[in-house]
Amino acid sequence: MKRAAVLVAVSAVAAALASPVTAAAPAAPVPAAGPGPLSWSNCATSRYPTLQCASLSVPLNHDDPAGRQISLALTRVPHTAARSQGPLLVNPGGPGGSGLTLAGYIAAALPKDVAAQYDVIGFDPRGVGKSEPVLDCGAGHFTPVRPDSVPLDEETERANLERVKSFAESCQTKHADVLPYIGTVSAARDLEVLRTALNADKVSYFGYSYGTYLGAVYAKLHPDRVHRLVLDSVVDPAGVWYEDNLAQDQAFDARHKAFLAWVATYDSTYHLGTDPAAVEARWYDMRTALRTAPAGGKVGPAELEDTFMPGGYFNGYWPHLAAAFSAYAVQADPKPLVAAYEKFGAVEPSAGNSYSVYTAVQCRDSAWPKDWNRWRADMWRTHAKAPFMTWNNAWYNAPCAFWPAEPLQAPDVTNTALPQALLLQATEDAATPYEGAVSMRRKLAGSALVVEEGGGNHGVSLSGNKCLDEKLSSYLLTGKAADAVCPAQPAPTPIPATRAVPPSAGGAALHGLLGFRG
Repeated sequence: MKRAAVLVAVSAVAAALASPVTAAAPAAPVPAAGPGPLSWSNCATSRYPTLQCASLSVPLNHDDPAGRQISLALTRVPHTAARSQGPLLVNPGGPGGSGLTLAGYIAAALPKDVAAQYDVIGFDPRGVGKSEPVLDCGAGHFTPVRPDSVPLDEETERANLERVKSFAESCQTKHADVLPYIGTVSAARDLEVLRTALNADKVSYFGYSYGTYLGAVYAKLHPDRVHRLVLDSVVDPAGVWYEDNLAQDQAFDARHKAFLAWVATYDSTYHLGTDPAAVEARWYDMRTALRTAPAGGKVGPAELEDTFMPGGYFNGYWPHLAAAFSAYAVQADPKPLVAAYEKFGAVEPSAGNSYSVYTAVQCRDSAWPKDWNRWRADMWRTHAKAPFMTWNNAWYNAPCAFWPAEPLQAPDVTNTALPQALLLQATEDAATPYEGAVSMRRKLAGSALVVEEGGGNHGVSLSGNKCLDEKLSSYLLTGKAADAVCPAQPAPTPIPATRAVPPSAGGAALHGLLGFRG
């Protein structure tokens, strides 16, 4: 059955969603004296000539609003229409993604008559990027070559455990004073301080990936302050965060198989065979070979997974990944594989910050199993069905098994007090599987779900799908939307291995801005 058919069932239960919310929710804070007006300065770029920047002070601990203050970095593209619909806050996900450039991107990507009605506001959440203080727990955590992610023996498992324990301990050593205040609820409270500083009665919000959860939590805290709410590539709020990561593992494996099947359709280009199962076997043969002889001294099995994982987010990368795979497996040439790792998988210096915030938020937001035997059993069970990235993802999140800050209880984002929200979702999305959008749709009464049927990219609006973009624009103009299905964009075709990914091709520009891993 096509997943979009679930829309029929979702619409059928909409009436049941109007019942009062009984589950626990985070208490909305009583605001202290509001922040002073923001001081915007010109920080224009050639691409975004009207971009402005500012800084906002917020309490580190919102329950102690007169205590220590931290700062959030902001950007703005001001409205130009005579009538403004107010601020549109934008977030690229992560957690840990910087939203400063996203403001310019969204303001430029929206139709001019839509963007003209909004002050598009980007922000670096607490701990991120140009906000202060900046989290950075462990330099060199992703330095290659890491131990094989799949712990086939005790020594490999021990080495990986030592890595993640060391990272958690380093976070405690460097940032013990702020870790208890890095989390989604604290970030959502920051948005309310930002609304006040903007002197706006209401704000609109547009979030991708993890940003959908941040937006839903803000809406739960302050439903009367929401003008428009757009959630693209939607987190399942019922699985925050351990269960969501297990669901991710299976969805990424399916998406990796889709990539390998695509490679098989272009055997005349890649010479890896016409049978998807045989192509998959060759990919895992490559992975096995890299255990004993990492390509270029940099790409072992863990780095190979890091290199190919972005293909699960955006199929525009498939031709480059396929060319590197072919060069290694067919021509015995590892250089393109090393180049692909450096382009798609290698960690940039700023990633130490984004990963530190990612971990701090996920580990603080909700309880994770503390018994490593539970992790081991769950991962091997999932790996048996989905071997592509189950263990890689496990080690990415495993610091949460040893995290020093006590976890909170994830709020129930069920909401009957909001204006209509718009959800956008691809059916084959790996990072935020489709079922999460259905789950969120049920929790936000009256919301509309627009589905990209057959699409597998993560972040689907403002990335080239005209049908989706028209529905987004209409909603931002009118506040009204309806459940709908849009066709997916065509799959990519092979391109010369030497050509760079065009910045505007099929959403490459957007996917360069979205927070990685959700």
